[in-house]
Amino acid sequence: MQERSSVDGLAERLRIELDRYSPGEKLPSSRALVDRFRVSPVTVSRALAQLAAEGLVVTRPGAGAFRARPRTAATATGDTSWQEVALSADGAADLVPRSVDASGVLVSLAAPPPGVIEFNGGYLHPSLQPERAMSAALARAGRRPGAWGRPPTEGLPELREWFARNIGGAVTAAEVLITAGGQSALTTALRALAPPGAPVLVESPTYPGMLAIARSAGLRPVPVPVDPDGVRPALLADAFRATGARVFVCQPLFQNPTGAVLAPERRGEVLRIAREAGAFVVEDDFVRRLVHEDAGPLPRPLAADDPDGVVVHVSSLTKATSPSFRVSALAARGPVLERLRAIQIVDTFFVPRPLQEAALELVGSPAWPRHLRSISAELKARRDAMTTALRLGLPDLALPHIPSGGYHLWLRLPDGTAETALTSAALRAGVAITPGRPYFSAEPPAGHLRLSFAAVAGPQEIQEGVRRLRTAREEVA
Repeated sequence: MQERSSVDGLAERLRIELDRYSPGEKLPSSRALVDRFRVSPVTVSRALAQLAAEGLVVTRPGAGAFRARPRTAATATGDTSWQEVALSADGAADLVPRSVDASGVLVSLAAPPPGVIEFNGGYLHPSLQPERAMSAALARAGRRPGAWGRPPTEGLPELREWFARNIGGAVTAAEVLITAGGQSALTTALRALAPPGAPVLVESPTYPGMLAIARSAGLRPVPVPVDPDGVRPALLADAFRATGARVFVCQPLFQNPTGAVLAPERRGEVLRIAREAGAFVVEDDFVRRLVHEDAGPLPRPLAADDPDGVVVHVSSLTKATSPSFRVSALAARGPVLERLRAIQIVDTFFVPRPLQEAALELVGSPAWPRHLRSISAELKARRDAMTTALRLGLPDLALPHIPSGGYHLWLRLPDGTAETALTSAALRAGVAITPGRPYFSAEPPAGHLRLSFAAVAGPQEIQEGVRRLRTAREEVA
């Protein structure tokens, strides 16, 4: 984080000084810039690369960096209005419009403006990421024999075996496909299991990224309510009967956004109901490795207790490592596995081998269990800090469930509080929050907020963020 700040600072200073040089004139050498600004050679290199990407300088290997010549005037803007007809005409006969709305996903992907506290993040703060272990793993992976060759399309056998062992039960490596992140795996699963226009049952509320996948594929999300014990089996059975759906997508462990864990007595019920409906259960086991220190033993994945191939299981390393460490797995049994494999090949060919090799190096190193223990303690401390701060500073925001895993809290707003107004006021106060509306596929029962405690620097920043949120709450009250 400090290195990034140094790079941005040096790039800004060089940007200001460029006016001293004529187009084509050589800038001071990298060594001179290191001595003058007292920064590392890496910082200089990255700052110059940033300016080169902006078209302000040109770097020539062995010669140095030069001020770029002015760009030629841009050509006149064309008329692209014809695309509105082209993009909508073919969809006139679609049962469900295949529009793509990424706004619900971008909330947790886009970096907030400088100085804004990130309560809307979907990934670990850089201080929690195993950056040193990942760098070492990637370096070792690059030296492995054949590391830059073409991998098996299903994934490296050793990595598939590792995921199979972690899922448990009778799942074998032959039933696992390596995919490029959980979002990619969910996309493959929904495309494989449901044709355009079909209904797909989803938890309510649920992950906006999954709703976006379903809608962009022309599927019709049908909500099934959850409570603190997970999805309600009776309502799930009713939804299957009413819709004829053949797919149910769920997060049985630390559900996003509620944090609920599917109760033991409901696990078998969910599988039985789906089996009787002739339907698949897509199990998104996205944060199993973000368990909190006080959680106790975790239930096994549903896939571990499924001998009949009802469950299509998704698990990922991304949430526990870095947003750029996009390695995950799809596990399935029976003929559906071949369909999943075919769609994966058509879409992406395979996950780059160096990344798969790095994943093997990482999870096989002593640093991996140490990292998991560390984030387990850190996440509990941050969860407790946010819970305490909310109870003291914003007691009118209801917190019905405190999860023992994951990275966020789900809050219900007082009746009459406008989500959009509060979200805007919070940003003005210097804290980015996630409104609850995108988590519902139909009308929500009330206003909600999702607050992440994993994307911030620590407890002090959490306390300051809640203070700023209280300021916003007072503004819209």
